[in-house]
Amino acid sequence: MKSLLSKGLLVVSIISLASCDYQKYNTIRQKDYRAGDKYVYGPGKDSAAVQSKYTYTARPELEQRTAKIREKLFGATAIAKGN
Repeated sequence: MKSLLSKGLLVVSIISLASCDYQKYNTIRQKDYRAGDKYVYGPGKDSAAVQSKYTYTARPELEQRTAKIREKLFGATAIAKGN
């Protein structure tokens, strides 16, 4: 009986969330001043932006610093696993 009640409450809550306008007012009402900028949005809808196509030369002197930051953020175990 208890599992049936909990399943029923779950179904009711899902239906109630689906019926409302979830995040209806979670929008920014301002003009996009970069609309149409090929540098930011790319030349077409399905193309990558120009700024994402840039490549930079590797700087090996920063590898130790990057490893220390990753270890501090994710711990030593995540680095050993390759995550």
